Parts: sequence; C-alpha cells; structure tokens
Amino acid sequence: MMFDLDKQETYQLLDPSDMRAHMRALPKQCREAWTRALAFELPDYYGSVDKAVVLGMGGSAIGGDFIRGIAMLENALPVSLHRCYGAPGFLDEKTLLIASSYSGNTEETLSAFAGCLESPAKKLVVTGGGKLAEMAGEARVPLFTIDYDSPPRAAFAHSFVPLLGLFHRLGLLKDKCDDMDEAVSVMENTLATIDETVPLHSNPAKQLAARLKDKVSIIYGAGPMIEVAQRWKGQINENSKSWAFYEVLPEVNHNAVVGYQFPSQLKEQIHVVFLQSCLIHPRISQRYRLTSELLQQAGVGFDCIQAAGSSCLAQMLGLVLYGDYVSLYLAMLYGADPTPVLSIDFLKARLAD
Repeated sequence: MMFDLDKQETYQLLDPSDMRAHMRALPKQCREAWTRALAFELPDYYGSVDKAVVLGMGGSAIGGDFIRGIAMLENALPVSLHRCYGAPGFLDEKTLLIASSYSGNTEETLSAFAGCLESPAKKLVVTGGGKLAEMAGEARVPLFTIDYDSPPRAAFAHSFVPLLGLFHRLGLLKDKCDDMDEAVSVMENTLATIDETVPLHSNPAKQLAARLKDKVSIIYGAGPMIEVAQRWKGQINENSKSWAFYEVLPEVNHNAVVGYQFPSQLKEQIHVVFLQSCLIHPRISQRYRLTSELLQQAGVGFDCIQAAGSSCLAQMLGLVLYGDYVSLYLAMLYGADPTPVLSIDFLKARLAD
C-alpha cells in the first residue's frame, strides 16, 4: 500500500503518538533547555577541568557526541564518550564526568556511573529520573532534571543543550548565546520548507525520503557534520525501522571507496547522503566532490544536503531537524509507526529475565 505524504490522514493513521509534534517543537525545546541550563547552578570549581567524559547510550549519548564535535572544532578540552558497562580508567580530579540517561534506568550507564562514584572526578547527572536520579541524590551529585515527556531520541534538545549551556557557563566552550539565537532561527526557517504541510513537489525532505525508500541509507559527514551523520543514522534506524549507516570523511577515501565495486547487485539498493558544510576543510570539500564522482561511476545514487547558517551550532541543529523529518517521511512511506522500538523493547525484556 502506498501512503501519500501530502495527506494528513497518513500521519493520523501511522503516527498516532505524534512523533512529528516533537520534531516540530525542536526549536522551542532548544530555547527552553538553553534557558534552564543557564539558570542551573554548578560550583565554580567545576570549570577547573582539562577533560570531560560522558556516560550514556543511544539518544541519551548523542548530546555528548555533539559536545565533543564542537569542542574539537574549538580546540577546547577533549570530550570522550563511554558507551559501555563499568567505569573508564582515566578519571581524576581534572575530569568532568557526566552521566546522561533520559529514563534514568539505562543499565550500561548505571553500571558505569556506579563504578565512577569513588573517583575524584567532578560529577554531574542529566536524567529524567529513575535509578540514576536516586544514585545522584544519595551521592550528592548535582542533578539536572529533564522535564520533557517523549521517547529518548525525541528529547535530543534536552540531552544536548543542557550540556552545551553548562560548558558555556563554565568557560569550557566559547560563548554560545548568539549561536543559539541563530540556530533557533535556522531551524524555524528549515521547518517552513520541510514540515508535513509543505507539499512533496516543493518539500526536499519528502523528496529525499522517497529516494531512500527501499534503499540502505549511508550518511557521509565530515567536521561538524560527523555527529549529525550519526544522528541521521540513528533516526532512520529507530523512526523509519530501516537499515542505515554513517561514515566519516576523509576516512572514507582510505577504504570505503574501494568497496563500491562488489557485490555489484547492491548498487541498486544503496543511497548515499552527503551532509555538507562550509565549515569543513577545503580539501575535504574537494574529497566530497571526488567521492560523488566515484559513486556515480559505480552506479550508486547519492544526494548532497547543504547546512544553513554561519555558526557550527546553527548548521548542526538545522540538519538535525532536516534528518529527523526525513526519517519521519521514510517511516510513513514504509507504513510504519515511528514511535515504537519493539526490537529494543525485546532486548531489554530478555536481558531483564
């Protein structure tokens, strides 16, 4: 059965939990989370660190990935992500340790945080409640509470923006007030062109979703677009219930391009999306062009999506919103409800047995 992306009945039928409302609210969510983060009190000595570690999984960890990407571009402190059980082994008094879990019950994060409690690291918890909030209270660790009700991946603003605001306030990143203003503006302008009320013939996100249908999506990113490519991959997996992967340039040019040849039958089943930014290195921009030529020679379809805005933050958030909508439309084309994640629920239930 074919579903029409221009008919409201499609969304009413396939998106009963209204995932699209969370997407539409992303600019507002970012603004609200930014205001709350700037008002959150942390001891001044939390700024006297030379590295940061974020504990988290899935949608709760992606905010840490974005912080890491921005910090790298600014040559700021190194930020590491710990997506596993147990504690990382390099924590000291100059480490800012952040445990992030939307539910507060992510078992890997709970295990890691428990293993870090005796470390001298400066600790912070970002969560919506659960066992992680209880552990923070018992250990007297500062707690930033997420007060937005949604699936974890739809609470992206509340996992990322609080970290951004706290890093900003502690002086660990450059001032982000103007960048946040620009980011909200870019997202609002993006919404005006890709919202479900914009018809297919003039809606680039709907058009891209149509090209991705029945294909494996491969998202390419570089510089500030690496983390965005990762977000696109996860959203297509979870919202669209579809295979997707992401890769990083220039690394792609040192291995993946050689694999375009075989199996030859796959060329009709793969579609590559380049996430482009004026902030990436000029030589990587040239690599984007040359890589697209190789894809064309191999008979593999591709699209190039250009980030809007001048700041890194605006470009990242603008394309996050764009990718979220692509994943929504792809779900509709598959006739899938974007909200449930039954495979994840299955794994959690079996692990709990």
